[in-house]
Amino acid sequence: MKIILDILSDGLFAAMAAMGFGSISNPPMRAFPYIAILAATGHAARYCLMTFGGVDIVSASLVAAFIIGTGSVFFGKKVFCPMTVLYIPALLPMVPGTYAYKTVFSLIMFFHGISSPTKGSEYLQEMIFNGAVSFSVLFMLAVGATVPVFLLRERANSMARGSKFI
Repeated sequence: MKIILDILSDGLFAAMAAMGFGSISNPPMRAFPYIAILAATGHAARYCLMTFGGVDIVSASLVAAFIIGTGSVFFGKKVFCPMTVLYIPALLPMVPGTYAYKTVFSLIMFFHGISSPTKGSEYLQEMIFNGAVSFSVLFMLAVGATVPVFLLRERANSMARGSKFI
């Protein structure tokens, strides 16, 4: 029961954050439930993969972004708005803020302790590690969300060009 509650709360908080991010870009009101569904599904999938599947954050983010991208292709047609209106706010809660913060913090501490070679090398190593994780997750989020456009080309093009989906 606790596991289910953890998964649901993870999805709920991601949905709330995504709706907040979505409200900044002023999408149509009909898009908000789908933004919330995509964010909750993607974030919960990443949580499950990392917690129960032992998958690293980069691979789990790729799978979650693919789920969000695929869902936005199908929901975009239903909501009658571009995919990006749906998937960008849904992806934002998965941006690795902790790793990005640690990257910048390590950089500052590296310059602060530059006179000590041992401390400097520790902070440099942390900065490189956290920066690599941040960059990799962001890259995989972008790749995972865009791949469905190419895989489901006919459906994605039908939304953009007004042609009928076959």
